[in-house]
Amino acid sequence: MNRKALKTLRAWLTGPSRKPLVIRGARQVGKTRLVRMFAEEQGFDLVEVNLERHMYLRKVFSGLDTSAILLELEGVAGKAIVPGKTLLFLDEIQAVPEAIASLRYFFEDIPEVAVVAAGSLLEFALSDHSFSMPVGRIEYLHLGPVTFFEFLEAVDSFSAEWLLDFPFSGESYLKIPESHHKRLLNRIREFLFVGGMPEAVSVFAETGDYYQVSRVHDSVIDTYVDDFAKYARQVDLVRLQNLFKAVPGHIGKKVVYRRLAPEESSTKTRETLELLVKARLASKVIHTHGNGVPLGAEMQEKVFKLLFLDAGLLNRMYGIPAHTMRSIDENALINAGVMAEQFIGQHLLQDPDVRSPLHLHYWQREGKAANAELDYLVQIDSEVYPLEVKAGKTGTLKSLHQFMREKRKKLAIRMDLGPPSVQRVNMLDYDRTEIDYPLLSLPLYCIERLADTVRSVDGARLRGL
Repeated sequence: MNRKALKTLRAWLTGPSRKPLVIRGARQVGKTRLVRMFAEEQGFDLVEVNLERHMYLRKVFSGLDTSAILLELEGVAGKAIVPGKTLLFLDEIQAVPEAIASLRYFFEDIPEVAVVAAGSLLEFALSDHSFSMPVGRIEYLHLGPVTFFEFLEAVDSFSAEWLLDFPFSGESYLKIPESHHKRLLNRIREFLFVGGMPEAVSVFAETGDYYQVSRVHDSVIDTYVDDFAKYARQVDLVRLQNLFKAVPGHIGKKVVYRRLAPEESSTKTRETLELLVKARLASKVIHTHGNGVPLGAEMQEKVFKLLFLDAGLLNRMYGIPAHTMRSIDENALINAGVMAEQFIGQHLLQDPDVRSPLHLHYWQREGKAANAELDYLVQIDSEVYPLEVKAGKTGTLKSLHQFMREKRKKLAIRMDLGPPSVQRVNMLDYDRTEIDYPLLSLPLYCIERLADTVRSVDGARLRGL
């Protein structure tokens, strides 16, 4: 299975001042598989040490003597570590936190050795240790679930190649053939159940069996719950497990702690939720006023919504039976918009072209007469664009109208199940104020071409609508 992150790894390898790379992400998003693919692609001899299986190495890492550490790792792997020919891979590094601190000395003492580490739930491991991450001496790569395009490459290479080659320039994006549109909508339907956990995608690509996919989902979910016992203090364990199971029921809603965990204090719920967010099992979409860039400059950190790690896991935790998947249409599967919002959000989180670092953003206005809420605000280059997600082919756009009336942005975006279109919205609001703006509508499967499409929109044509 091809991963876009391979491109990032290639750039890291040839960078002018390469530092040890830490790949962060939830358990089973494909970190280990990615490094093995990269080593094979680059012709490296891979020295892989899983520190969860060799926790006795804690003592040698504590000494921070890189020569002694390399000798010990060579003994474990049974092969030499040769600069320029070896890729040293420290997997499950959270199991030996002392190894994290030692990475700075790899950079300072033996920078010619290419070092990659990977870990799940690093914040859980670090919370009980006094040292901090070696800032400035390491680089990070955050790996999320498989994207829709990567899913397509695994299950429908014809559609993947077509979507990759389709020219999203000028007005060509308006001319997607209906047959391709329907085929891709069906793949979206599949993805919303299968999701982006690599094992689930592989099983579906091989068997097409939703029941087998659901078994993979159950295994992944159980692994997460079991992992909490390793890294959470015992007094917090039940609270952490309960909150993990509660988050799916609050996707797309403004978080109110007493609703999220009625039996706990708001302070305890907030602290527990922060662990899930740091571990990337949940992500925040934070409210911002959206007047300009950067979006984070006006965000209100206490006002936020949540996303789950993966659409497939989310659907499984919703309890949708596998045997019903063949008969559920797109609208029913998307579950009143929640799944569409999750789908778009988890892709935006992996696209540096349309987000500020670390966070997604949304906009809301609360008032007695004019409540409004937009699913996302995205930053592309130096512009802010409102993005509304719809579950079907049509839907009201009241919140989008209110945002464009107030902010007067260049372009609004709607993502839904309909074919691409661009139109001029011109109407009078309740108080006779004119609302006038161009609206770009794109199908959900275009999310990974969003920035390309927005950049290619002909401004003169839009002004002439």
